[in-house]
Amino acid sequence: MITQRSYAVEPWTVRETELNLDVLAQSESVFALSNGHVGWRGNLDEGEPHGLPGTYLNGVHEVHPLPYAEAGYGYPESGQTVINVTNGKILRLLVDDEPFDLRYGRLVSHERVLDMRRGVLERTCEWVSPAGSAVRLRSTRLVSLTQRSIAAVVFEVEALDGQTRVVIQSELVANEQLPDTDGDPRAAVALQAPLEPEEHFSSGSRLRLVHRTRNSGLRVAVAADHVVSGPERTTVSGESHPDMARLTVTSLLEPGQRLRVEKLVSHGWSGVRSLPAIRDQADAALAAAALGGFGGLVREQEEYLSDFWARADVEVDGDEEIQQAVRFALFHVLQAGARAEQRAIPAKGLTGSGYDGHAFWDTEMFVLPVLTYTAPGAVAEALRWRQNTLPAARERAAQLGLRGAAFPWRTIEGQEGSAYWPAGTAAFHVNADIAHAAVRYVSATGDDDFERDTGVELLVETARLWRSLGHHDHHGAFHIDGVTGPDEYSAIADDNTYTNLMARANLLAAADAVERHPKEAEQLGVDDEESAAWRDAAEAMHVPFNPTLGVHEQHEGFTRYQSWDFAATRPDQYPLLLHFPYFDLYRKQVVKQADLVLAMYACGSHFDDEQVARNFAYYEPLTVRDSSLSACVQAVIAAQAGHLRLAYDYAAEAALMDLDDLEHNTRDGLHIASLAGTWVALVAGFGGTRRAGDMLAFAPRLPEKFRRLVFSLQFRGRRLCVDIGQHDATYSLLSGETLTLHHHGEPVTVQPDTPVTRPVPPLTPRPTPEQPPHRRPNARGRDGEDGER
Repeated sequence: MITQRSYAVEPWTVRETELNLDVLAQSESVFALSNGHVGWRGNLDEGEPHGLPGTYLNGVHEVHPLPYAEAGYGYPESGQTVINVTNGKILRLLVDDEPFDLRYGRLVSHERVLDMRRGVLERTCEWVSPAGSAVRLRSTRLVSLTQRSIAAVVFEVEALDGQTRVVIQSELVANEQLPDTDGDPRAAVALQAPLEPEEHFSSGSRLRLVHRTRNSGLRVAVAADHVVSGPERTTVSGESHPDMARLTVTSLLEPGQRLRVEKLVSHGWSGVRSLPAIRDQADAALAAAALGGFGGLVREQEEYLSDFWARADVEVDGDEEIQQAVRFALFHVLQAGARAEQRAIPAKGLTGSGYDGHAFWDTEMFVLPVLTYTAPGAVAEALRWRQNTLPAARERAAQLGLRGAAFPWRTIEGQEGSAYWPAGTAAFHVNADIAHAAVRYVSATGDDDFERDTGVELLVETARLWRSLGHHDHHGAFHIDGVTGPDEYSAIADDNTYTNLMARANLLAAADAVERHPKEAEQLGVDDEESAAWRDAAEAMHVPFNPTLGVHEQHEGFTRYQSWDFAATRPDQYPLLLHFPYFDLYRKQVVKQADLVLAMYACGSHFDDEQVARNFAYYEPLTVRDSSLSACVQAVIAAQAGHLRLAYDYAAEAALMDLDDLEHNTRDGLHIASLAGTWVALVAGFGGTRRAGDMLAFAPRLPEKFRRLVFSLQFRGRRLCVDIGQHDATYSLLSGETLTLHHHGEPVTVQPDTPVTRPVPPLTPRPTPEQPPHRRPNARGRDGEDGER
């Protein structure tokens, strides 16, 4: 765990000024670079020491058997695990025959800087070898957002106090030895030596390795080219072996002289292409990158990010940590999806092997909302990946005796990868989450072509699932029984409110879509009777409510359960799943993560203000936040219910999840959905942003610490800027045509070049709800108990 502030608080950079080997794995995740296709963990250039070596290609995985003590029908037979592919980051250094290793000699200074405007990781250090030779090392690394398969690094060493013989070994290394996992079920299964060599090559300054995964049969090629500059006596030689290719650069440096190596690395993979084809693919990408060299890649990166920040930046006046954190969050969310291009966006992005590299429902419900309004092209690609996995989803539904498509709870390729069916197969809400994301994207972009070619099919197949999974009772009410909602401490429940409301929206959206696209509906075999059945089920959907308590139930009968004994639960017994049996958790009133509270955010039109307040007050003392997905949602609804200080605390928890390693597992990779949740907490929480059909609605209110909150949204060809102060909010169109929106329920028309300012109405005070013992969020910037403004 990071026990003290490891990074300087700066608006556009994450700066580490001292190297702490005890938290090296955590910093490797924080400093990871990716573009959604290639991921490089922030390992040191020299390869060792390391916490977790990591080079990832989105979709490259190995399969392995899923063991069961007792077999059962419908259990997935194999799991999928992301693998560490060939590492092209390594540049080892020898100084007068002494390996440059920070565990030895004397480290005079060491600094790493993640520059979020330039998209590069920079490193500077001064080191004195055990024999007394002093050198200064500088490196700059990037993973290109414009050239999808390219990553690059510049490595420079300077002699400081005497003639120094230096050797740089630039390597491609496959089948690196990985550290043992700690037994945490959330950690990845470390598959040792998953790559079988097929070809190795070295010629001049170029290197290449081609491998194939043993079981999944995926072919991976990684190639590198170099530009070397140094004194006249510099020599270069290359060699290759099945799992290693190396370019060795040797020079004799006088004080002040430098040896510089520019290294371009290309990556390619395929499950179907031949060895010559994948080899040529890597070589061609390398040749294209060499046209502009490292300098060209940096310029392209800066231009790409300049455009992104103009569309996506969030300004926070009043909390410098949250200002840095929201930009860190946006940067990593962009990296996770920018160039994924019909591949999944995993829960850890490409920053680590946590959760085996799987994608879950949180992509659609947390990550894609951010990208929808900041980088919508990435959303279309992510949803096309879901469409591409429909054959596997249809097969899974048929195996379960259902119609339509049953998308997996966790996956890389599209097949279900969860061996625990109560938290996997039974979590059918993932299907509605996907439909919700498709509807959100079309609403925000007006992309009719996407709806016709992709959206309709996703909506139809998920609607078919709900209609076959649920049933009408003898009173006509529609029920969906035996499912697991977002709260993983409640399983196999009847009529989970979140699931039912999301399924209702899914069914209605499908019925509307087939009316707009009759040709596509006919191709999918949808007739009037089927779409009418979807509408009937949606209109009759049962939503559990306890009239005695005046609250919605998380699922039917939830409020009747025995309450968890929070008083007897020690602080060190969280997360509960690591200390108590699921059997006990499932039959008690205890909530792992926002569930009913998430329903109030995602399906807000079904709850009035009083219901929101009562529901939040009831579920807040039961919610232990044993999931990183919870704090941001609680921030949104706390703000809506008027608990602005509490919302501020939750927003900070989401924002600092990885920068402060709050869940003690940042070493396995970043929590991409929680990072996205930082934006959600600010924009949907304090900005009060909601989608109302094809319109935007805002109900902004700031916590007392914030002086100003400014954000931009891309919406139907427009760029809208929202500037919120303590007493008013201003709406400006930066581009696009006139837009009508709602401000605290009032229609507002915004014209180009004519900002509109509206007052923020006074807050209705309410008592602050309690949290479970030991689970209160840390108070931000104040002493004593929480109160309202």
